[in-house]
Amino acid sequence: MPGYAVIGGQWGDEGKGKIVDFLSQDTQYVVRYSGGNNAGHTVINKLGQFALHLVPAGIFWPKVTCVIGNGVVVDPGVLLEEIATLEKAGVNTSRLLISDRAHLIMPYHVALDQLEERAKGSQAIGTTGKGVGPAYMDKVGRVGIRVGELLDVDNEEVFLPHLDHVLKQKNAIITKVYGGEPFSLAEIYQKCLEWGDLLRPYIQPTEMVLQEAIASGDNVLIEGAQGAMLDIDHGTYPYVTSSSPSIGGAYTGLGIPPQSIAGSLGVFKAYTTRVGGGPLVTELNDATGDKIRELAWEYGATTGRPRRVGWFDGVAARYSANLNGFTSIVLTRLDVLDGFPSVKVCVGYQLDGKVVDRIPSNVAILARCQPVYEEFEGWDQPTASATEMEKLPPNALKYVHRLEELIGVPIDLISTGPRREETIVNRPFIKR
Repeated sequence: MPGYAVIGGQWGDEGKGKIVDFLSQDTQYVVRYSGGNNAGHTVINKLGQFALHLVPAGIFWPKVTCVIGNGVVVDPGVLLEEIATLEKAGVNTSRLLISDRAHLIMPYHVALDQLEERAKGSQAIGTTGKGVGPAYMDKVGRVGIRVGELLDVDNEEVFLPHLDHVLKQKNAIITKVYGGEPFSLAEIYQKCLEWGDLLRPYIQPTEMVLQEAIASGDNVLIEGAQGAMLDIDHGTYPYVTSSSPSIGGAYTGLGIPPQSIAGSLGVFKAYTTRVGGGPLVTELNDATGDKIRELAWEYGATTGRPRRVGWFDGVAARYSANLNGFTSIVLTRLDVLDGFPSVKVCVGYQLDGKVVDRIPSNVAILARCQPVYEEFEGWDQPTASATEMEKLPPNALKYVHRLEELIGVPIDLISTGPRREETIVNRPFIKR
């Protein structure tokens, strides 16, 4: 069972990019299973700082093969730009594979995403406007265009009628419903020809590659996007993403069997953030929230939007841990809380005069919940750049141990800064 999943335990932006990059040194494969370029995984190394949106964060390790799985929706233009940026920085991207079953984000998907979000007004979800939702809708609606079709794009008798049929539907919606400008069949077909030519070397039936790798005993690091609380089924619906970033999405998004995953690592910030609409029980609309946002530079790697900030939500964290079967936890951004006189942790929700310890499925009810806090004395000594548990201040250790109790899973790694070496390993997650 050489598969190891890294999954965001909150509402995304937990620092998965740094963690995946750190763990990639012990793996042969790093694979993405969900989402699209609405993800933004930041990696800092000797080559510079990179915001990866589609390419897995293991790409910086020369012996690692990176795979974009069938569960990902791919914007070819964005992917090609990302590949070019990496190559320019001296990163060899020939080790990148793209599933022929992954779906394409087409230009009309991006337009529809933005038009639909704008039309919702105050009811807007807060999407990134990258076309991810409409692409998944076409996938489920069985009118999507898959990456593998780019291999046969110059066969006009097969590809062009499909594209023409879909484009007529999309143009009708864009022009008649939203009053937008229609797309040209000739122009989009020309783009597809270019994409097919440039992406051809990367496209493969990746589920076969991964099944063979697992059968051979190679370590496969499974990289999630977004976070479990944004899961289309199990998140704070409808303020969620359009895919399954929780553990279930890893199986369907890669084509691997359940028994292939030996462990799942939940990534949690030492506090809470989310982007876009939806309830956030511990949200801090005050100077403390502003201070955390500025100290941690909590602005989206994909959109640049300021993130909403709150104290750590133990109720949501325990829910996420149970949902994903986390075997280990990594705590990130602990150093952001250095110097605060006190820190708080939500241990329950006050709802209609009662204290509950479960997250309601109905967001209208969740919005009525008020946090029940435990308050901890802060620490003056820095945790930043620490590499041993013994070097953490006593009050910081108390905070970490309380989070372990609330989540119900051991915290085996702590990130104390953005660089690889700024990591405490309490227990190795991947077997070498």
